[in-house]
Amino acid sequence: MREKIKKLLHDFIPEDAKIEISVPELEANGHYSTNVAFLLSKERKQPPMVVAESLAKRVLETAPAGFFKRVSAASPGFLNFWIADGAWQEELGAILKMKNKYGRVTPRGTRGEFAKKRIQVEYVSANPTGPLTLANGRGGFFGDVLSNVLKWTGHGVEGEYYVNDTGNQILTLGKSLLAVLGVLPDDENFYRGGYIAEWAKKNRRIVLAHKGKPLKLGKRAAKDFLKSIKTTLEKKAGIKFDRWTSEDKHIYKKNFVKKAREIFERKGFAYSKEGALWLKTAELGDDKDRVIVTSDGSPTYFLADAGHYLETKKRGFDAKINILGPDHYGYVARIQAAAKILDLPDSRVIITQAVRLTGGGEEGKMSKRKGVFTTFEELVKEVGRDAARFFFLMHSVGSHMDFDLALAKERSQKNPVYYAQYAYVRAASILRKLTTNNRRPITKKLNSLNTKEDLALIRLLARLPEVLRDIAEDYQVHHLTRYALELARAFHNFYERERIIGEKNADLAKARLALVLATKQIFEDLFKVLGISAPRKM
Repeated sequence: MREKIKKLLHDFIPEDAKIEISVPELEANGHYSTNVAFLLSKERKQPPMVVAESLAKRVLETAPAGFFKRVSAASPGFLNFWIADGAWQEELGAILKMKNKYGRVTPRGTRGEFAKKRIQVEYVSANPTGPLTLANGRGGFFGDVLSNVLKWTGHGVEGEYYVNDTGNQILTLGKSLLAVLGVLPDDENFYRGGYIAEWAKKNRRIVLAHKGKPLKLGKRAAKDFLKSIKTTLEKKAGIKFDRWTSEDKHIYKKNFVKKAREIFERKGFAYSKEGALWLKTAELGDDKDRVIVTSDGSPTYFLADAGHYLETKKRGFDAKINILGPDHYGYVARIQAAAKILDLPDSRVIITQAVRLTGGGEEGKMSKRKGVFTTFEELVKEVGRDAARFFFLMHSVGSHMDFDLALAKERSQKNPVYYAQYAYVRAASILRKLTTNNRRPITKKLNSLNTKEDLALIRLLARLPEVLRDIAEDYQVHHLTRYALELARAFHNFYERERIIGEKNADLAKARLALVLATKQIFEDLFKVLGISAPRKM
């Protein structure tokens, strides 16, 4: 519906003008509203209200007959639209006809407001030095669903886990294991916790065989930890990746670190100082320049990551979205600067905020190195995959969140994921019961669906493509769980107030059944994007 309104407005507004159309909280302000008159006011040298009134008149004159119930200007210059009941009923018919293709959005070409792109989404990428933390899991669910949304809206997407399988953190891992068996003296910077001691004792012969070879030992142990990470993410949490990129194999051994350095030097962004090589990141928004090669000739983490960005570009991606944990705030400006120099301008870094466990135990600690933290695997096992995923996704990743363990484990409609899934189960149950009795839904003659609850449910069903498209542009994934709860609420209200089973009017009964069928379809599509199950019963 929103795109139809945009198309009508573009008959009177330049094609390159960005039209933002929102859904007002109160229906008294329209089903849709836009502030475009404010944007045009200066250009047309007219007050916003005058522009809005002119647009309202012209849109009504050119709109298809029966599409709008009303279009009007509202002070100080908003343009509000009310869609006619018949247009909503027609949209329901489109949902029934298109089935699982309804929510899919096709980008238009390679340029313009919503262009198709090849996008790499990097998420989790935790060092393979131990179990995943809650912050890792939060970024994992977010990246997984964002990738789903981008794929659903027609983009070419690669979900990537970047494995830091070489360098100082792997060397420290090897030293930590040697220290457990007393081969090396302990150090406050070593990794700790039961998992370190457990691996060292279980693999005692391997550890002792690597005396004097801590880096090699660290790489050996990292393989086991990475295997465990893969199991947790893919099999237990349902977080999928299209590619596992090895820093050692894909970046260093293919000379992308060296190539990135050469580009920096060739473009005049690298300079020597105090025996090290620096990059002029301050010229591109960073608070200071950064070292890319230390005085002993070793490349820094930053240069390795720049090599990774170069490798991404060389494989043909138009854009990269890098999802990092809460301890990476200071890293954003420098990596964005490197991306610009490497001609990957469409680069976005998203920082996830910390997670605190509440409602069922002590606050979870998040220090992997100190070995005192609640693991992501433990949380998923405790509350289940669906609840863990839904609860993490309910909050903007840019805000701190409290994860309520007690609520996540509750099997009632107080639990948000249960509430949404129960709406789906209810719809599926109605369809099984009525279709068994030879009553079939219809896809036409839906004009009998005209009650407040009928139309409210149809309007929400029709919003799925809009929600997906918005997320594909602004990456606000939490709007998807919000939409799921709004849709569930609308369906529960519809179920409680309108007769479906036992409706004596045959045409109305079939139309209501069609509405239930469309609801079930939209929930199935929505749950696929969210990565949660569509249960048969609860």
